[in-house]
Amino acid sequence: MITFQIDGVDMPIIDERKVCLWLGEVAAAHSREIGNVSYCFCGDDEIIRANREFLGHDYYTDIITFDYSSPRRISGDMLISLDTVRTNAEAAGESYGRELLRVIVHGVLHLCGIDDKGPGEREVMERHEDEALDMYDAL
Repeated sequence: MITFQIDGVDMPIIDERKVCLWLGEVAAAHSREIGNVSYCFCGDDEIIRANREFLGHDYYTDIITFDYSSPRRISGDMLISLDTVRTNAEAAGESYGRELLRVIVHGVLHLCGIDDKGPGEREVMERHEDEALDMYDAL
């Protein structure tokens, strides 16, 4: 089950039914199934508070993923800063909606075991994000 919540921001315009179907397909493409996955959309104030409290990081980020997955079933809580998503979209010359989808699937890819912090891992993550966005477009 995938849920969407807000914390101090307006709910972004997304096709929740399509996003849920899509994320299920992405998980299946990585030999996983969807368990309990929640997204909480917030602003920069909340994301930096959570980043400091839970990860000891003192910087803004677009997403924080808390992973509770088992080997085949992905589960987790994700906190997404809509402020940072908008800033990153502008910097990349991408639409806000497209960047939001990229961040949404980024969290699921983390739950599927794909990392992006080590050498060469960022490129692997971006390839998986692009493949997942193609899947979304095909729905």
